[in-house]
Amino acid sequence: MSTETGLSGRMGGVTDAGHVGGLVLVTLLATAVTFFLAPGFVVYPLAAVVVSVAYGWLADEATTARTLALAATVVTVLVLGLIMIYLVVRSLPAFRTMGLGILTKTDGALWAPSEAVYSLVPMMWGTLVTTLIAAAVAAPLGVAGAVFISEMAPGWARNVLKPAVEALAGIPSIVYGFIGFTVLNQFMMDEFALPDFGSLFVVGGVIGAMALPTVVSVAEDAITSVPGPMKDGSLALGATGWQTTTDVTVPAAFSGISAAVLLGVGRAVGETMAATVILANVTELPDPLYDVFGNTITLTSLIASQYGIASGLQMSALFAAGVVLFVTVLGLSLGSQYIERRMQRKLGGSE
Repeated sequence: MSTETGLSGRMGGVTDAGHVGGLVLVTLLATAVTFFLAPGFVVYPLAAVVVSVAYGWLADEATTARTLALAATVVTVLVLGLIMIYLVVRSLPAFRTMGLGILTKTDGALWAPSEAVYSLVPMMWGTLVTTLIAAAVAAPLGVAGAVFISEMAPGWARNVLKPAVEALAGIPSIVYGFIGFTVLNQFMMDEFALPDFGSLFVVGGVIGAMALPTVVSVAEDAITSVPGPMKDGSLALGATGWQTTTDVTVPAAFSGISAAVLLGVGRAVGETMAATVILANVTELPDPLYDVFGNTITLTSLIASQYGIASGLQMSALFAAGVVLFVTVLGLSLGSQYIERRMQRKLGGSE
């Protein structure tokens, strides 16, 4: 093959690839534009997408797959961006009316739709307290369970426990909430004479139990992924199995364990049904503030319990609660990524 022929062949391949990718992208773009401008005619460009993808798959499978993956990524980012913009826009009337008071007001009426007073402080406090209690339950128990399954349990027990824990993560949250409402609430009232039906302590405990399967599963994967030669080297130097686990395996998997705990905390922050079912949804702060057996409301249960009757400024205040939740989860995500990069640099010898 001559140099000219080879170059021509490569250029021809590039040109065909460009044609295939361009064709798929143009039909996808036409479908999106038609969907927003004339939804009744979207079936025609959609049929063109199917035909162009089928043609592209036969002509250049790799380019078609890259184009579809690019389109899926762009759509994902675009949808999330539009959701964020929609949340902020719908919450602006509440922020304009209350100013910073919607995040700081702690005296007088805190949530009075008839007086156009909306303070998210009780909801943020309820979310913070329940999240801390849930983390106190899920983090130590989850990490201990992950260490047992990955490092201590015999093979047959690991084969039983691992799928069982993952199956627990699939139980709907309303089931946990109903158990907390009918069993734990009644137990706390009977044994500890709590005056209110529902408390932050019960909600935090139930959400912590719900987050346990996530923490155990992700942390167990992180511990299992630690290279075997690291453990073998420690054992060869005379360390016991327990010393190898605590001084080598767990520190090496710390970034994954941290991500597991933060994922559990993220689930606790966003849990809705259990909090809505168990709490009395009182839009006031506990008295005293540190009373974990008191009753209040969380950000998620506020939205779930009031969206059906809200309108106007009250609906805008609920969107403001959604903005606070979004920013909180975003902060947790950024924090987990920072910890993971920090541990990778540390374990990689860069620090």
